[in-house]
Amino acid sequence: MIRKLTMLLLSGAICLMGIIPVLAQSQYGQYATIGEYEKATGNKIKKFNEAPMLRVKVAAGELPPVEERLPEEPMVVEPVEEIGQYGGTLHQATSSPTSSLINRRTGYEPLVRWARDGRTVIPNIAKNWEISDDGKTYTFYLRKGIKWSDGKPFTADDIMFWYQDVLLNKELTPVFPPWLTIRGEPVKIEKIDDYTVKFNFTASHGLLLEYLAFHEEIFYPKHYLKRFHPRYTAQEEMTKMVKESGFEFWYQLFGEKANVALNPELPVIKAWVLKTKSPTQVILERNPYYWKIDPAGNQLPYIDRRMLYLIADAEVINMKAMSGELDFQSLFLGFQNYTLFMKNREQGNYRVLKWINPPGIPTIYINQNCKDPVLRKLFEDRRFRIALSLAINREEINEIVYFGIGEPAQALPHRMDPYYQEGKYLEYDPKRANELLNEIGLTERDKEGYRLRPDGKPLSLVAELLVGEAGETIDMWELVKSYWKEIGVKVDLKVQAPPLWVSRATGNEQQIAGYLIAGIHWAINPVGYVPTQSTTYWAPLYGIWYATGGKSGEEPTGDIRKLQELYDKMKETVNEEEKLKIGREIISLHVNNLWVIGLVRAPGLCIVKNNLRNVAENGIQSWRLKTPGYLNVEQFFFKQK
Repeated sequence: MIRKLTMLLLSGAICLMGIIPVLAQSQYGQYATIGEYEKATGNKIKKFNEAPMLRVKVAAGELPPVEERLPEEPMVVEPVEEIGQYGGTLHQATSSPTSSLINRRTGYEPLVRWARDGRTVIPNIAKNWEISDDGKTYTFYLRKGIKWSDGKPFTADDIMFWYQDVLLNKELTPVFPPWLTIRGEPVKIEKIDDYTVKFNFTASHGLLLEYLAFHEEIFYPKHYLKRFHPRYTAQEEMTKMVKESGFEFWYQLFGEKANVALNPELPVIKAWVLKTKSPTQVILERNPYYWKIDPAGNQLPYIDRRMLYLIADAEVINMKAMSGELDFQSLFLGFQNYTLFMKNREQGNYRVLKWINPPGIPTIYINQNCKDPVLRKLFEDRRFRIALSLAINREEINEIVYFGIGEPAQALPHRMDPYYQEGKYLEYDPKRANELLNEIGLTERDKEGYRLRPDGKPLSLVAELLVGEAGETIDMWELVKSYWKEIGVKVDLKVQAPPLWVSRATGNEQQIAGYLIAGIHWAINPVGYVPTQSTTYWAPLYGIWYATGGKSGEEPTGDIRKLQELYDKMKETVNEEEKLKIGREIISLHVNNLWVIGLVRAPGLCIVKNNLRNVAENGIQSWRLKTPGYLNVEQFFFKQK
């Protein structure tokens, strides 16, 4: 028997917060098709409308009419406040030419997607789906008539190209994605027809829909990219293209051509298409073939263009936001500027939103695979980790850095996450911290008061920090340094650029890593809590061991190995109650072992110009949701007087 997920009443929606009542699709900001919208509301969409800039192109013969550009079954997106107006340029800022803001966060178009509640999986490119009762087979029915931004059809062939020619190609994908693997066996994807694909697993997969809502790129424009793939292009021509592009291998050329943030020629199905890039800015323009409309039949997006300033210095981004030069900014805003943001609201003509910030906990990752054998033994001692946590005055950090708005918190899932549990060792207790360190045997000190390691060397740690994306600052880490000094632990702080920081963290070069941790939907990318990849910053070698099936890295033991075993079980569990039980057991192990130490949870700041409307007042700041993508950025608009 097969369970069919019909989308009209959301009987097929997946809610990670437990069982939800059956609600109308409008509760989640969209209707999968016009027919479903009309049936649910009684309203008719009698004609389609388009942006003035596109009407000009249609009149000039440069584009076909809007009716021919839209699919047979456009998605109907409900505006947050009101039907919008066409026009304008959305100004934002980001730190890197490959930033997720350019196309992933504001170009969020997966097969299935997160709804605006931040919890429920609903249709997107797939208008509906079926899951076999044993959870081994998922059948997705694609929306007919979607076109790439160059006007070419989007079909099941684009998913099959991604599967057969990218995933199964060892040069492009040396390690098959673990999220598409069950019991060591990769998924098998088959094309049923032009608009139907089937995912087949050897065992049940209980997290696939949530995974697909997060990993949006499971398709490539075959008609464009096959030219850069040796399966479809003669070797002589391939060699010539690679050489002319300055690369050594074909897969390097393919990677560049397939990069949505770097290649303006790459066709997309997103609301905006990359047009120009320079060292200082990126410009994207509306996609004339975008496949979503509003309830009045207006083709989305409302906004004509997006301009992103490329600014490496987060403080400059903050100043631009404060002066009113940015229309929408939800990343890189430092909480140290909160009072200034509030003070300058009228002059800058913006509002300051305080969004829920599940990953907004600055986190101390204690590397369990540390190369220094003496430090590693200390890091593996639970008492040492507890001592470091008890030595931190979180209330003081909250007052000094977050103006009393935040709350002390361990690096655990947010209250809105179904696996939420209260943290331990949050109290400020330097006396107990000192007792624990003495109990370990770290009783000797040098003339500066720092403890000596068992080998007689000063106990000196290096913390490598990645700061700025969520507003965390070096001032906060300086406070941590001062607290640890009081218990005789010396720390050197090193702030690094993202590429270097990531390279060192995943390469097991760090002792202590400072960054954030996922606070919601962690199960779809569990590296913060379960070593499944090298990006488990507190145990990269254990993560590599898991990701490579034991071929590389280091095999964990004890509770850390138990985390991996529990997660494997969780992936295969279709029953929601059992899945919750397993997930909470994973988090419980973290509560007690404290492999990662949290500081303070604070809201995420979001600055929005007053005339930019249809922006949710109570958003959720999360990479897992591709914020602001899950809020339907295509329905943002500038209100004209």
